Amino acid sequence: METNEPLASVIIPAWNEERRMPASLQRVAAFVQEYPQPIEVIVVDDGSQDRTAQIVEEYAQRAPFITLIRNPHRGKGSAIKTGIAHGRGQYLVLCDTDLAVPIEELPKFLPPQLDDYDLAIASREIQGARRINEPFHRHLMGRVYNLLVQLLAVPGIQDTQCGFKAFRREVARDIFPYQTIEGWGFDVEILFIARRFGYQIVEVPVTWYYGTESKVRPVRDTIRMVRELLQVRQNARRGLYDRPGASRG
Repeated sequence: METNEPLASVIIPAWNEERRMPASLQRVAAFVQEYPQPIEVIVVDDGSQDRTAQIVEEYAQRAPFITLIRNPHRGKGSAIKTGIAHGRGQYLVLCDTDLAVPIEELPKFLPPQLDDYDLAIASREIQGARRINEPFHRHLMGRVYNLLVQLLAVPGIQDTQCGFKAFRREVARDIFPYQTIEGWGFDVEILFIARRFGYQIVEVPVTWYYGTESKVRPVRDTIRMVRELLQVRQNARRGLYDRPGASRG
């Protein structure tokens, strides 16, 4: 370990989150301050047009483990990629601003509770998981999309879209340079690349809370994610996910 290297970097992408950011940062900061090992928090502002960045800067003045990174507005996938490049932790953890998966679930993804993995992804579908207050139509659309994902990209994974994911740092640094999708569909692309590179993916059951202020527009964003899913297949055929010198599979 490097000197002062945190155990984990919690990476939070944010776009126009001035309403939710104060409560979320307060909750995350309280958790980090009580955790027995050092954790850094990286908020990547995706070109917000409100006070999101200023709010994060104000919190960072009081909590030095919080860092703000400003990113041009290109989408969640782009913000995540930027955060991954800056994370110093042994584990790089993705977490949504709304804390739909509460930050208190983080220990499930870190030693000693979980060790010896490449990627650990939160799952709302496997045994032990709980979904709170999710409308039936939203769940149904998610399951239909997951069937497509399993058919076309990453078979055997029950939930690719939950925003809470953890990577060993060296694994993330190997995978994310190959990422091309800057929007919502980046999750499937990253998992597809991980599988292609032979990395182990573990699903971890979590409690997930549906938020009424979710920025996901189910119909529009599902159509877009299907297009991006097909783009992943096309990218693979074009060899965009092949390491230099590797034969195309």
